[in-house]
Amino acid sequence: MSLTNALPVDAASAAKSASHILATLPASSRDNALTAIHKALSESKDEILAANARDLVQARKAAENGELSSSIVSRLDLGKKGKWEDMLKGILDVRDLEDPVGKVTLRTRLDDGLDLERVSCPIGVLLIIFEARPEVIANIASLAIKSGNAAILKGGKESTESFVAISKVISEALEATDVPNSAIQLVTTRDVIPQLLALDQYIDLVIPRGSNELVRFVKSSTKIPVLGHADGLCSIYLEHTADPDMAVKVVVDSKTSYPAACNSVETLLVEQAALETVLPPVAEALLEKGVSLRCDAASKKALTSKLDAHSAATLQDAADSDYDTEHLSLVLAIKTVANISEAISHINVHGSHHTDAILTSSAPLAEQFMASVDSAGVFWNTSTRMADGMRYGFGTEVGISTNKIHARGPVGLEGLMIYKYKIRGGGHITAHYGEGEGQKRFKHERLAL
Repeated sequence: MSLTNALPVDAASAAKSASHILATLPASSRDNALTAIHKALSESKDEILAANARDLVQARKAAENGELSSSIVSRLDLGKKGKWEDMLKGILDVRDLEDPVGKVTLRTRLDDGLDLERVSCPIGVLLIIFEARPEVIANIASLAIKSGNAAILKGGKESTESFVAISKVISEALEATDVPNSAIQLVTTRDVIPQLLALDQYIDLVIPRGSNELVRFVKSSTKIPVLGHADGLCSIYLEHTADPDMAVKVVVDSKTSYPAACNSVETLLVEQAALETVLPPVAEALLEKGVSLRCDAASKKALTSKLDAHSAATLQDAADSDYDTEHLSLVLAIKTVANISEAISHINVHGSHHTDAILTSSAPLAEQFMASVDSAGVFWNTSTRMADGMRYGFGTEVGISTNKIHARGPVGLEGLMIYKYKIRGGGHITAHYGEGEGQKRFKHERLAL
């Protein structure tokens, strides 16, 4: 890994060359590199967290001046409960996964002595552009190395101190491994994003991780394929047969465990039949956690009659825009729907196709919801916060994709692989095959993997 101020074209060219080497390294070499990274980061915890603290001081000042959102400040905090430990655990979890490179996924005998194979291989060079989230450096480096991909990382200015501290530690750790130093390029030069996005001859995939504005800018500014999501507008449908205690736990976790996360719930759709039964204890628990509830007329009326006067007085009126907003804070929009069909329609129109959940005791309704909602993650009786590469067993993730391409949802190793076709023959030529007299026919015999 190199921390470079090189011209973007030079960094990308070097990463491309390194990707060809990295893709052919044995699994043991890639795994050893991850072991070295984990050890080095563990030993450098104090200095990295000190650098992160300096970033936080500047970020909080910027937030006070209205120059930075509170959600970005929250994402920047590497010392936040469990984040450091999760980052380190993710490195080893990725290392211990099955090697994704060179897996045969199809074998076909085209003819005697002519066999076709489909084999997994790395994408090539990844460009990851991120804001805040300093742990992204370790996440991406781990997944890229394990999957045999080279990567170029460009962090936001708000995480500069953390970015430099982590990158130096990882760079030194990689020097004693077989992974080419230029396989992971860390670009610190300012204002290079437009230049990087123009380098489609070197860069194979762009992964933006940050604000809606960043993602939309990237998608509109490059010919390189982009993997990611612009919004995390997640919804939960609360159906009247949902167990109230379970509903309280799931909704509170979905909203309050990390409000700035893209998988935090933003809209609670409540079946009309649940307004005076299941919704009140859920609303009361949310209010106790400091959540601002923005209600439509029906839900506000129902809650006003069920909650104590003080709680009822804190309820706010929802605007239409609240159902299209990723609040990324302790704000939740509540909307009444007549039935599951109306809930599904609302999600498919107003949601961001990220993660949505249904809380119900009816298996048929749950299956209908999960089949009909057009999102990367569709859950039954569990928190939307479960949408996460580590929780899925991917080790970690490069991000969550709402794209309708090869990778959707939390993207781990599998999402960083493509495939190539190999044919082993013995002088076979197409002229020998056809429908005419004396022509050969293909066998197309499926073989065991």
